[in-house]
Amino acid sequence: MSKSVLIIGAGRYGCYSAMKLHELGHDVMIVDQDEEKINKVMPYVSDARIGDSVEKSFLSTLGIPSFDFCIVAIGDDFLSSLQTTFTLDELGAKKIIARATSHQQEKFLLRNGASYVVFPERELGFWTAIRFSSDSISNYVDLSDGYGVYEIKVPARWSGLRIDELDVRRKFHVNILGVRDCSGSKEISAGSSGRKKPLSAINMDIRNDTVLHSGQTMMVLTKPEYLHRII
Repeated sequence: MSKSVLIIGAGRYGCYSAMKLHELGHDVMIVDQDEEKINKVMPYVSDARIGDSVEKSFLSTLGIPSFDFCIVAIGDDFLSSLQTTFTLDELGAKKIIARATSHQQEKFLLRNGASYVVFPERELGFWTAIRFSSDSISNYVDLSDGYGVYEIKVPARWSGLRIDELDVRRKFHVNILGVRDCSGSKEISAGSSGRKKPLSAINMDIRNDTVLHSGQTMMVLTKPEYLHRII
């Protein structure tokens, strides 16, 4: 279902957020004081306004309660970000996602109306470190409590074996969520049924009799200390 989103700040973070929301089919309004920045993002938004978000009189003209959520994407002026977050909350914003660069900023934002706080630079830094610290990892999504979803190469020693033969949950403390083929041309058995099917881009129908092959990657849910036992 399409949502209505307000983004305040048309810098890189705000611009990329607008582009992705547009791609997902949502209606986006973006606000910034810089007309040049607004012009660059116009192809990806349904509406845009030039104005100062710390001015309550300006924000009150935007119909804040009508948006499903608001993103405060101001990155270089924390005081403005904090004032904007507070004013959005005062004006009845349903949900506010604010950007921070430190835990201290996070505390202030949460106390002043933010529903969620994101750390784009920190999250990208973590992703880069994990993604490129091993040749076996091709993607990574951080979850809570130390868990993450990792896309890793199927170890050569696992090739041709079924998941129940490997007993991965008990031995390695990992859950295999999906398998992706990297060759795109090979046909393999779809399990005990013996049916043949081409390896698709990603297979989420994982069963105990799913057979793993070299040339595939796996999406696994686990913690880093268990992941290292595999890779």
